[in-house]
Amino acid sequence: MRNKVTVVGAGNVGATCAERVAEKGYADVILVDIVEGLPQGKALDMLQSGPIVGFDTNVLGSNTYEATANSDVVVITSGIARKPGMSRDDLLLTNQKIVQGVTESVVKHSPNCIMIVVTNPLDAMTQLALHVSRFPKHRVMGQSGVLDSARFRSFIAAEVGVSVDDVYACVLGGHGDTMVPLPRYSTVGGVPITELLPRATIDRLVARTVNGGGEIVSLLKTGSAFYAPGSAAALMVNAILMDRKKILPCATLLDGEYGMKGVVAGVPVKLGRRGVEQVIELKLTPEESAALKKSGDAVKELLGVMKLQ
Repeated sequence: MRNKVTVVGAGNVGATCAERVAEKGYADVILVDIVEGLPQGKALDMLQSGPIVGFDTNVLGSNTYEATANSDVVVITSGIARKPGMSRDDLLLTNQKIVQGVTESVVKHSPNCIMIVVTNPLDAMTQLALHVSRFPKHRVMGQSGVLDSARFRSFIAAEVGVSVDDVYACVLGGHGDTMVPLPRYSTVGGVPITELLPRATIDRLVARTVNGGGEIVSLLKTGSAFYAPGSAAALMVNAILMDRKKILPCATLLDGEYGMKGVVAGVPVKLGRRGVEQVIELKLTPEESAALKKSGDAVKELLGVMKLQ
């Protein structure tokens, strides 16, 4: 029997994630959205690409959660983007209502699933989903550093002129301005980039990574990134369902690791069939620790606005 993956939100990020998972062939995919016809149409289009791409996955679109029952993994991408005139708190509280409702529906129909949160602000929404679901912390995580490290990897590979397969990049902290790229833990063929590139070049690549999403928004004008975010979430699904024990930077609830407790932050974890099976603790410099704590404090501020603290 195939695994079952539900993707909530049939926008560009959700649809990309659903397509990537469907193409792997190891799980049937349910695409859910409140807009009538949207998930059904996109799911049917994906299904009809099967004979071309070469997969037999069943892809189904739905406006309700009955079809999602007993999903193994649920990816939550639903939410709204910030609109003109909307404050940061307005966006937060609107997406809080959306993610809370989605989480309640997910728990009702798939009480044993693992949840991956993609909705922004990601770290706060991950902590919200954990709070609402009451799942153990290893079964609720956010997709943050997988995307951010992929951006850093792509910039490093282009700068050095090597395959991205030979580049490892480490990014901790929140998904946004408070992320913490770690150049000394980022390597090309095992060699730290601090030994390959001048400081000014590294600083430029770090700055571009931190502004990775904003750069794409400025180019698209009317939208935001979706190929890489959707693919990043699909990579996490793959690591879990295939029990790959991959070390990936994900948003997870910390319980004393890195000197932080009771707050979600992006750190390297081992992802396997149980979800977050281990938090990998890196030795940080005082400056790096301070930057990570600042990221955690930013999440705590959002939790205060949502009245979760």
